[in-house]
Amino acid sequence: MLTKRIIPCLDIKDGKTVKGVQFQDLKEAGDPVELALKYVQEGADELVFLDISATNDGRETLVELVLEIAAVCTIPFTVGGGINSVDAAKKILRAGADKVAVNSAALEDPMLISELSKSFGTQCIVLAIDARFEKGEWMVFKNGGKKVTNWTLFEWAKEGVRLGAGEILFTSMNADGERNGYALEALKHLSDHLSVPIIASGGAGTMEHFLEVFENGHADGALAASVFHFGDIKIPTLKNYLKLNQIEIR
Repeated sequence: MLTKRIIPCLDIKDGKTVKGVQFQDLKEAGDPVELALKYVQEGADELVFLDISATNDGRETLVELVLEIAAVCTIPFTVGGGINSVDAAKKILRAGADKVAVNSAALEDPMLISELSKSFGTQCIVLAIDARFEKGEWMVFKNGGKKVTNWTLFEWAKEGVRLGAGEILFTSMNADGERNGYALEALKHLSDHLSVPIIASGGAGTMEHFLEVFENGHADGALAASVFHFGDIKIPTLKNYLKLNQIEIR
């Protein structure tokens, strides 16, 4: 059985780590390089860096900041935000990222997933999906959760995998920052129907939520931000708790 992964997420806006609730009311959460180093030292399995304003600002990811974080990051490191071409992805991978995450740009041009996969291998390509449950359906959003698309979560995830995404990072917009638990049913559906690893995002508030997402949501990794940034949950304590509950953790 593959071991489960604990993944802190750095949402970056204007060079600072921020965190909000349902993608709104962003508050500063610390220096991204210092946080990255802290998470490496605490035993995080991977790190995700999302430049959340790059797409809406019409610019590329902050390569200099990626370089700084890569210098202290000895664990797998995924970078997303503003990656809209093979060249943009190449810059990020050369700056030290192990994987690139695409979201809005892939929704605008799904063939981008294929181009990236062919250039760098499926293991490098993460399809990040922001979806909100409304009127009985999980609808996919783009531009940092600002614009709804015609895609449903399950159809877009399936299409992304067909085109070459090697991993799905699903964020429940309803649960984001609420700390009431992950979207377990949707995650279980994704995990049970797709052949690639599923990373859960949105809703972590307690250590029990991490146990639930692995046991009931069948997720391969659990991403969280505020509970780690503000010290509510310490990664070594969380890992010990999961091991005591028979979860295979790295």
